[in-house]
Amino acid sequence: MRTFYNRRRPEGLAAGLYAARSGSMVYLLGKMKRIIALILIPLFVFYGCAWFKSKEEKTALELVSDGMDQFNNEDYQDSIQSFEKLRDWYPFSKYVILAELKIADAYYHIKNYEEAVAAYEAFENLHPRNEAIPYVIFQIGLCYFEQIDTIDRDQTPAKNALDTFSRLKKQFPDDGYAHRANEHIKQCIKSLAGHEFYVGLFYFKNKHYKAALSRFKSVLSNFPDVGIHQQALRYVTLCEGLMAQDQKN
Repeated sequence: MRTFYNRRRPEGLAAGLYAARSGSMVYLLGKMKRIIALILIPLFVFYGCAWFKSKEEKTALELVSDGMDQFNNEDYQDSIQSFEKLRDWYPFSKYVILAELKIADAYYHIKNYEEAVAAYEAFENLHPRNEAIPYVIFQIGLCYFEQIDTIDRDQTPAKNALDTFSRLKKQFPDDGYAHRANEHIKQCIKSLAGHEFYVGLFYFKNKHYKAALSRFKSVLSNFPDVGIHQQALRYVTLCEGLMAQDQKN
């Protein structure tokens, strides 16, 4: 007796139809497998990335803790990275203001004064009424102050520092940082006066007495209390005498 499993395959036209149906089923199964794969692969990638991301990302509290530890250990570059992650990942966190301020402080400590000034100014613009603003303005002035060179060099840093410290005193005259700025203001004025006198001497030695006279008078009128008043007055007299002599000749 032949069983179901021992039945012969159909022949002729029936065999063709059987083969066609079998081929269609294989094709459909293959297509379904590809569709399922196309659906499942993005899901695996998405959930896989989400799993790794959740393992990698830290909370706002963890990031601010890392940043402060790194800052206190003078690992300023690492602290900047931690605070920037906090700022970018959790823009509405209560720790963001602290992160913004410490980023500026970290740049100041590694003597990247340009980035520090930009960060302090951004903080001031974003939080103009924050209690740290006097400190922020003082730090901006300090960034410029630290770049002051000798009197024979460009005095733009001294001028910027003077302007910033003067703004601090005007906006917050009773603040402790305004009082601390006084000594720095004196140093800025001394540097600017020294430069003016140096340029005057250069013109005087090269017999450009009119240009020299202008510089020495500038010292007298703009910087009367920096210790070179008498020297400037002496050269004013010399320049005027030599100019009068040249006119006679």
